[in-house]
Amino acid sequence: MQQTIFGRCSASTFLALGIAGAAHAQDMSTAAAMPDGAPRTWSISGFGTFGAARSSERQADYTTTILKPNGTGVSRAWSTDFDTRAGVQLDVNLDRRWSAVVQLVSEQRLDNSYRPQVEWANVKYQATPELALRFGRIALPMFLTADYRKVGYAYPWVRPPVEGYSSLPVFASDGVDATLRWNLGDVHNAAQVLFGRNKPPLVAPYRAVARSLFGMSNTSDWGAFNLRINYIRANLTTNVGEELFDALAAFGPAGQALARRYAADHKIVSMANVGVNYDPGNWFLTAEAGGTRTQSFLGRTRNAYVSAGWRWHALTPYATYSRVRAAGATSERGLPLDGLPPAYAVPAAYLNGALNGLLSTIPQQTSASAGLRWDLRANMALKFEYDRVKPVDGSRGTLLNPTPDFRSDRPFHVASVTLDYVY
Repeated sequence: MQQTIFGRCSASTFLALGIAGAAHAQDMSTAAAMPDGAPRTWSISGFGTFGAARSSERQADYTTTILKPNGTGVSRAWSTDFDTRAGVQLDVNLDRRWSAVVQLVSEQRLDNSYRPQVEWANVKYQATPELALRFGRIALPMFLTADYRKVGYAYPWVRPPVEGYSSLPVFASDGVDATLRWNLGDVHNAAQVLFGRNKPPLVAPYRAVARSLFGMSNTSDWGAFNLRINYIRANLTTNVGEELFDALAAFGPAGQALARRYAADHKIVSMANVGVNYDPGNWFLTAEAGGTRTQSFLGRTRNAYVSAGWRWHALTPYATYSRVRAAGATSERGLPLDGLPPAYAVPAAYLNGALNGLLSTIPQQTSASAGLRWDLRANMALKFEYDRVKPVDGSRGTLLNPTPDFRSDRPFHVASVTLDYVY
């Protein structure tokens, strides 16, 4: 009977050894004796997804994150890009205390290339049986799938719900972390704290850096029940929208107040999330809820989803409902136009429209999904999914590249198929 691995372990373990019979990873490995007799071992494992999706919305692109340049919809009828990826991972055990991992992932980037990028690259020191320290590039402890988000085989859906997961476009930190494992009766816990920074892979001339990044997470396992609580906070520096806010500030105190309120440069951004999963074997029920907060045009949002599935031999039908809503302003009156001469009123009105265009990018939408996972073999799964998506009136939801003819508050449909594998 196949088991899910929500929150149970790291993707490193999943790829190398398999989890509760769900994956059969075939490793290329070697070992050599250390001077103290401890083995030095290394292993190579990999994963990948080939996907195709089609959207009925023809005036915007459906995709999975703002770090994709396009998707299915206005750019093309079918897209094989945003779900498709391939990854390879090297795990090295130097001795009983020291180990390292490097993971490379090739997937669609903002420049439309598939140039591989380093997803993970860190060294771990096992200080005690309960305490582990790492430094390097480390997965951010966010969401139930934090340790295996890129490994499509590891979760039942075609993709995690975009209403929540697209709110965090980057999933790694360059820095240090500490993980302490502790027990409270029959409840097994892993508490993690990290410090670092992140540089989202934007395309010139845009740039962004998240400094003073702090994250903490606690995962609790009690039999078939899993609970994960996460929080991340960072200081964001970016030039996105810089020209708009400089132009607003030139209109005096009113414009300067708008620039201070909505500019994203040197602003604190934070995210919190709670996820639960119950998986006794023949079925599963999982749910997550969270929110983002920033005093800028990026706004504040709240998101949640619930998903359930039933396993019958090699088949797992499932259903998901998810939503994201704004928790702050999504429109702004902007610069006062009364009394301005035409030479100033026209550009002021244009700037007001540009500001509201930015605010309209705050995602608000709901999705209802139904899907089927078919485990073809121990390390390969074929998935089909249908999504009914509806952006809230005035928002483009999570869509990209809307045309002037795009209209919100009307549902559209997405059909997807993926083939996931691990080795």
